[in-house]
Amino acid sequence: MKKVTMFVWNHFTNDARVNRECTTLADNGYDINLIAINDPKNPAISAYEEISNTFKVHRVKRYPWLLQAYQDHGKKFLLVVAGVQVVIIPSLFYISFTLMAAYLLSLVVAAGMIKFKKIRKWFINGAIITRMIVKGYIQNADIYHANDLNTLPQAIVCSKLRLKPKPLIYDSHEVQSDRTGYNPKTIKSIESFMLKFVDQMIVENHTRAKYNEDIYGFYPKTLYNYSEKYNIEEKPQINLHKKIGINEDEKILLYQGGLQQGRGLELLIEAMDEIEEGHLLFIGGGKLTQPLKEQAEASKQAYRIHFLDKVPFQELPSYTREAYLGFQVLQNICFNHYSASSNKLFEYMMAHVPVISCDFPEIKKVVEETNTGLVVDSHNASEIANTVNQLVKDTSLRNQLSENTKQAKEIYNWNNEKSKLLEVYNQFVPIEHPITQFHTK
Repeated sequence: MKKVTMFVWNHFTNDARVNRECTTLADNGYDINLIAINDPKNPAISAYEEISNTFKVHRVKRYPWLLQAYQDHGKKFLLVVAGVQVVIIPSLFYISFTLMAAYLLSLVVAAGMIKFKKIRKWFINGAIITRMIVKGYIQNADIYHANDLNTLPQAIVCSKLRLKPKPLIYDSHEVQSDRTGYNPKTIKSIESFMLKFVDQMIVENHTRAKYNEDIYGFYPKTLYNYSEKYNIEEKPQINLHKKIGINEDEKILLYQGGLQQGRGLELLIEAMDEIEEGHLLFIGGGKLTQPLKEQAEASKQAYRIHFLDKVPFQELPSYTREAYLGFQVLQNICFNHYSASSNKLFEYMMAHVPVISCDFPEIKKVVEETNTGLVVDSHNASEIANTVNQLVKDTSLRNQLSENTKQAKEIYNWNNEKSKLLEVYNQFVPIEHPITQFHTK
């Protein structure tokens, strides 16, 4: 059985895409070891998890021991350390002034690591990268797979710094060189250099593949972020109305996913002033959680705006199915957003929930071709509100859009896409008895 080591820079608790890829490979004769990051704040997450006999998750420690002790004990830890120094420093001075100076320097570095956020982040990330490399190198896999740029260095070291180099797949879920919070010029230089070591690059769609060709000179493989195919009627039912404290006859206007910049979430709250009926529900978490809650509390429509923490992806369909409509209103603040074909769109589709979407090329193409939702200017709160009102008032239109999802999901699902992933793997590490027949869409 061919061994695969895959890296992902998260806790692997809500990464549906990586889970789909790992499960597909494991079901088709590959032995998968996924290296992720442990979460010391969540005791429910284990350092080692066996999803199946051929799919195992290894979570490396997040913090260096010094920072972990500080995180756990705070001022008590600092007092203990200070007390110990009272004994150690005079002793070292007695032995050697140079030794004492070196020790004091290490204390300064440690203090900086604790006190200064930027230095602390460097040490944390450095520790994670080192642990990932050690774990991945020891596994000596037949092929290595990096999910996004932040795990590519680890995969390069593990796959290429060997007497006999191993194949390396770079699976870029984002447009790394044009996304919020990153320096495009710096990231482009780093990615361009690292691509020299990559045997196959994968991107989310053809819009991104063409962009990649324009800046790097080659057209990578595409692997669309479609949802797993399932029958929504077979998913467990929950009383979402009761969970958020509203009457059963109220319409839920759902946004599910990360609460991050550039997703039009502030505009959804703003639009509630003009939306005549329905309750806005956010399911998820992120950097904007608190600002959005504060905006909602200040709104006159506060009683119609609700928040739930993120839900494990295995349970999410039970929540999605309760919605009257779903939102996918990304804003054009970077090419990464403009070119997205977000999994959220297909999660709504799989649950038979009509979508109100942005008019960006990949998303607009799906929504209009399948007639499973309505496209809006995602930068215009009034247009979003008017479109919601249209669907709320016209239940026959809403029901027709919902009915259309039943045909659309037969096309836009992972069962029709996963063969492309298997073709990539078969190119480098073929298996003797593949379970899934390869075909090209």
